Amino acid sequence: MSIDQLSIYLYVIGSGITVVVFYSYIVYLYRSEKRGEKDYEKYGKIALDDEIDSAPVESNPDSVNKNKE
Repeated sequence: MSIDQLSIYLYVIGSGITVVVFYSYIVYLYRSEKRGEKDYEKYGKIALDDEIDSAPVESNPDSVNKNKE
């Protein structure tokens, strides 16, 4: 097996792995939004509402507790 053949095999395998990971991530995002775990529409509005005094998309209870200490 030459180095050219090996590089072609590695390219095809790497592309296949990338496609599988990409589509599994898309399915994960779709399922989590359907279950109501995350609302990705809120995150899309970050680009539209980009002011310094804008309200945060989600509250972080850990940061509130740290500020009180």
